[in-house]
Amino acid sequence: MSQVVDSFPAERGLSERHVRILDAAERVFARAGFHAATMNDIAAEAGMSPGNLYRYFSSKDAIIAGMSERDRMEIAADFAGLDPSKGRLLDQLDELGRQHMVRKPREKAIIALQIWAEASRTPEMAKICAGFDETVEQGLGAAVEAAKASGELPSNLDQARFLLALFMMADGFFCRRAVDPDFDAAAGAEALFAAMRGLAQTMLLPPADGQTS
Repeated sequence: MSQVVDSFPAERGLSERHVRILDAAERVFARAGFHAATMNDIAAEAGMSPGNLYRYFSSKDAIIAGMSERDRMEIAADFAGLDPSKGRLLDQLDELGRQHMVRKPREKAIIALQIWAEASRTPEMAKICAGFDETVEQGLGAAVEAAKASGELPSNLDQARFLLALFMMADGFFCRRAVDPDFDAAAGAEALFAAMRGLAQTMLLPPADGQTS
């Protein structure tokens, strides 16, 4: 396989009604927050009766899980599409990052911040976050390994620290975008990916014993 990642499961199909509910819930949660929003609010936003809504999702928690799983499957598919034959992997990661961090509506960042807050208190939500993080870590890790093998990245890149730094920078980006309506997402992404490229060349493993740097 030429793709960097080929082990993610295929995205399960969602009905038009499921998509409508999840999209409506995202708008409601972004406006009102998880706790203030009600199933009635979501049903009204989706243009259906509360009784009909419950046929698709049994609770707000089930809707949140559905939103998170949809996003996880989307990012998994994007990582699966990374391919060294399409050009430099850092350029592909840059484009993938801009797609999710800049072109997606700000509401996505607001909801991410709410999910992280819930994860600090709720084991079920923490498990959802852990699953999403695992998908991103697998995708990034596979891309970095492929870039090291091709010579695009230094073979002695400290991959663990590099990925940790990327995670922290991306988390900070989403927090800033969520809390600051005037945040320039495009400029922020430009700074983040410039830092990514710099770290990729300088965050190296220490020389082995007996070797010089």
